[in-house]
Amino acid sequence: MFGSFLARHFDFRPVAARQWVQLIFGLSMYGLAISFMMQSQFGLGPWDLFHQGINKLTGLKVGLVSELVGFGLMAILLLVDIRFGWGTISNIILIGLVTDLTMPLIPVVSTWPWQLGYYLLALLLCGIGIGAYIGANMGAGPRDSFMLFLVRRFNWPVRHVRTGIELSVLFLGWIMGGDVGWGTLLFAVSIGPAVQWGLKLFKALPHSAKPEPVAAEPAEVAPSV
Repeated sequence: MFGSFLARHFDFRPVAARQWVQLIFGLSMYGLAISFMMQSQFGLGPWDLFHQGINKLTGLKVGLVSELVGFGLMAILLLVDIRFGWGTISNIILIGLVTDLTMPLIPVVSTWPWQLGYYLLALLLCGIGIGAYIGANMGAGPRDSFMLFLVRRFNWPVRHVRTGIELSVLFLGWIMGGDVGWGTLLFAVSIGPAVQWGLKLFKALPHSAKPEPVAAEPAEVAPSV
């Protein structure tokens, strides 16, 4: 029974080296984006704000809260037959590792032009990173899998789904006492288009999120003589 459960929900088959390179590149860009956001001191990302809010309510450490939220989302997604893979495990491990390695290399900024520049760069890197690692077709992390599930289930554009998720967790984090900054709001309304662009760049848009083909104009029939 356990073996059939694993086969149904987890895909750990060998994959091509090219996919591993793309996965590692994408997750590295993702982790680097988080470093730039953190060093900008322009506000937490919406999910980090959500984790901070739970931390203020419960006293649990933010890192533990992040892990519990991730595993909770995985449990929910398993109920709707979402499959996880190497990309899921790598997401959990690599993003935090790259963030820890790169953050000391990026100077902290305190003037708003630099803060805004850091944040815009973070959005660009985040879009590229998510597009690349999901495009490797090795599975996605819990939060990105939740986004992809909603896109496929309701046939909504990626940008709308991602923006809706980010605004929702921002609101929940705020009412739980999280610290909202200008960067938090900027990220919430900008990450959806950035992710959709990144997925399109790496040809990884979910099928239902692609625009419907435009019907061809009917050919004119020449009048009979």
